[in-house]
Amino acid sequence: MKRTDFSFDLPEGLIAQFPPEHRGSSRLMVLDRRTNSRTHHWVADVPELLEPGSLLVFNNSKVRKARIRGVSAATGAPVEFLLVTSLDDRTWKSLVQRARRRRSGSRYVFAGGTEGEITGEEGEFRIIRFDRPLGDEWLDVYGHIPLPPYIKREDVLADSERYQTVYAASIGSAAAPTAGLHFTHELLSQLELGGIETAFITLHVGLGTFLPVRTEHIEDHRMHEEAFSIDESTARRIEQAKAAGRKVIAVGTTSLRTLESAWDAGNLTPGKGTTAIFMYPGYTFKVVDSLVTNFHTPESTLLMLVSAFAGREFILDSYAEAIREGYRFFSYGDAMLIV
Repeated sequence: MKRTDFSFDLPEGLIAQFPPEHRGSSRLMVLDRRTNSRTHHWVADVPELLEPGSLLVFNNSKVRKARIRGVSAATGAPVEFLLVTSLDDRTWKSLVQRARRRRSGSRYVFAGGTEGEITGEEGEFRIIRFDRPLGDEWLDVYGHIPLPPYIKREDVLADSERYQTVYAASIGSAAAPTAGLHFTHELLSQLELGGIETAFITLHVGLGTFLPVRTEHIEDHRMHEEAFSIDESTARRIEQAKAAGRKVIAVGTTSLRTLESAWDAGNLTPGKGTTAIFMYPGYTFKVVDSLVTNFHTPESTLLMLVSAFAGREFILDSYAEAIREGYRFFSYGDAMLIV
């Protein structure tokens, strides 16, 4: 299949630049794969839309303030790095503006007198080593929330809360698992009262999910690895739900990718792992029965994933309807439930 098979035109005004005023107040489009039908709801309706006994699986990864700004030690020109993966307490795999100019040996000065030097290059990534440990305490003070590039503004204080799920627990993501942004503590309580179970896994969102597909044929695209973990009790609960014929519902593509990566012949392997799984039409899903997700960017691996789950034509028709109905798109936008 070609990358352009997943193109669509989106009015710029439908790209959400801010979260809704109140968390959980977004619209929800429900797609029924059995009937190829769509209905329009609100996220608050989720407890009534799901069957009692269903198991919702959330990604509890927490976003770190991974964007850091500095200046070139040689020229004084400003520069911004996005720290993606910690290799040790001083060394990070990162993305950087105008990467082709950022060569090994280039030095930069950051807040608090911290200095860093590029020590290696891996395709689009640069390896930067700092002169002191650069952990989450430093980033909490000097770093910025890594809002995606289609949000055309600087991050503000409110983003520290709103670009984070209410159940975030394990820090390590360079981007939010955005489907989970819609869930409030009140909504989670209503799900429990409705007999709907919840479980939490962890996948630290890197840039593999979001880097553009540059190959003409999508089969030639290769994903970057992301780290995940599933504890023993959660793995057993998910296995039991599957064995009992209860619905397993992934909240977000990161939860779905984790479950599909860890499933092996009827068992969900607990522990730590990594995944570079790339799902596009033709993939056979083994674990997940339904999916809560946001609306994704054209020609992205995420759009290809939901097209694999619900069918490319059905997804693109649904996106066209969402545009006609004025849904808000991408990270801070509205949601979709595919059943």
